[in-house]
Amino acid sequence: MKAMYKKIGMMGGKDSILPFKGLGIDIFPVTDLTEARQQIEAMAEDYGVIFVTERVAEQLEDTIAQYDSQPTPAIIPIPSSTGSLGIGMDRIHQNVEKAIGMDILDDN
Repeated sequence: MKAMYKKIGMMGGKDSILPFKGLGIDIFPVTDLTEARQQIEAMAEDYGVIFVTERVAEQLEDTIAQYDSQPTPAIIPIPSSTGSLGIGMDRIHQNVEKAIGMDILDDN
């Protein structure tokens, strides 16, 4: 039986992710794309949920896409301390549409 994933991690710029440490979330500050790519791959082994700041997620779309068809980890883009790019919400809409066949979250 496969081990149950219980860990939640967060990756991105230090200023954006540091506050989440107080919530008990493991944080992984990254400073360049090579480091970020390696960190996601390492975290995918042990983490069920990985939050990634949108600015990092935007540049790692190819790496993140590798995990889209797998049940874990769930990689969720969130706004950074400098504001939202809308990537996280777009991804939620896509996943809802993929899961049920239509985007029930669409405002239009």
